Amino acid sequence: MTEAAVTGAGYGDALRSREFRGLFAGQAISITGTSVAAVALTVLVFRRTGSPFLSSLTFALGFAPYLLSGALLSGLVDRVRPRRLVNACSLASAPVVAVMAWPGLPVPALLTLLFWLGTLSSLAGGARNALVRSTVSDAAYVPARSLMKIAGQTAQIGGNAVGGALVVALGTSGAILFNAGTFVVSFALVRLVVADHPNLGTAGRASLLRDSLAGIRDILGRPAIARLLLLGWLVPMFSVAPEALAAPYVSARHGSATLVGVWLCAIPLGTIAGDVAGVRFAGPHVQRRLVFAVAAAGFVPYLAFVTRPAIPLALVLLVLSGLAGMYSLGLDARVRDAAPLHLFPRVMALNQAGLMTLQGAGFALAGAAAEWIGTGRAIAVAGCCGLAATTFLALFGRKTATAVRDSSNPVAG
Repeated sequence: MTEAAVTGAGYGDALRSREFRGLFAGQAISITGTSVAAVALTVLVFRRTGSPFLSSLTFALGFAPYLLSGALLSGLVDRVRPRRLVNACSLASAPVVAVMAWPGLPVPALLTLLFWLGTLSSLAGGARNALVRSTVSDAAYVPARSLMKIAGQTAQIGGNAVGGALVVALGTSGAILFNAGTFVVSFALVRLVVADHPNLGTAGRASLLRDSLAGIRDILGRPAIARLLLLGWLVPMFSVAPEALAAPYVSARHGSATLVGVWLCAIPLGTIAGDVAGVRFAGPHVQRRLVFAVAAAGFVPYLAFVTRPAIPLALVLLVLSGLAGMYSLGLDARVRDAAPLHLFPRVMALNQAGLMTLQGAGFALAGAAAEWIGTGRAIAVAGCCGLAATTFLALFGRKTATAVRDSSNPVAG
């Protein structure tokens, strides 16, 4: 049994690592800048084209590159040291964003640059996760991962709020340049504070493409890892339905644009509170044991949306659903324990690729469902699908474990 399985650790244990503090601060700063830029880009594209579709495409293009990099370029995490890969992506992102701030840039060129920016971000993700493991103790790994998630949730909330203000104060180009500056700051923090840790895995001798695909086959060929990854992909895929349908749900009840912003903060606020409570009050063993049950519980509030509740009640339901985000604490620990050390960076790269890709698909599916059955019913259907997926994966795991025990203890005939 690992140290983390028997020793509880809190956020303070993770933050004692100076390297992790630098990594954490860099992540928070860059995500804040990216959230600010997303607001500015959406406004910019809509002003130039008048097209809601092209405006929403600025968000979709943030998800699309993860499939490309996760499938075709994941072998880079074993070929380039993690700090170097994170910093190379940050340093390359700054000029890409700066070019996007040019007022006369055609919209197709803007969207192309946005796609490549997402590719750089996805490449850095797997390496950053490897650095988290390298910069903290085993016992502090789960709190460290939780802090990175909280940083992302908080930065998105703050970035969305600050983004609107910066667009007013600096204009769209100024707000986008602000994002370029955050990449430079993030690069400096990681470069000056985080050590140049070695790769955990070994690069294959095949070409990058063949090596990357072979790594994916190896990972998904291990049922224990594949089941955990699927859970980490499918739960967010169905969970994004309320966020995808925020504007139409609120506007149908004559709510203001401000209420849409409040709606979008509800699940992240619940997620932050759930993570803090899980780290503070649930030990590592409990976190692991309740992964599937808590993940399923997060979809129960969605079922109430079949009645199309009023906005105040809907907000309460969304916060309650967000609390169940603490399932990821135990999931992170189980993924780490299930993955061999040499495969861990690739597992994390693939995990992020699947997570972001299926979240993007979740946004599209929720919108399509709402066109047919309405926003409230679409959220309720997403809840049903989420419950079905988590139940199936939980039962599949039990059957697999039973089969393994039976094969290892045959009955003499």
